[in-house]
Amino acid sequence: MVRLYADEQFPRKVSELLRTMGHDVLTVQEAGNANLGIPDDEVLAFAVSDNRAVITLNRQDFIRLYLK
Repeated sequence: MVRLYADEQFPRKVSELLRTMGHDVLTVQEAGNANLGIPDDEVLAFAVSDNRAVITLNRQDFIRLYLK
């Protein structure tokens, strides 16, 4: 299935549901990166380095990163 990295704003219940569907979800909290004020570009870099896609409710900021 899909390897995902859920940022701090993404609902934990949805991450858990995705896991029940067979997806490999790592949350920011589980990675030890919660409440550190890590910039979005570093969140994305972490996900990419671990072969994961970011899932977030903070869509606009990540769209800006994509367009850079």
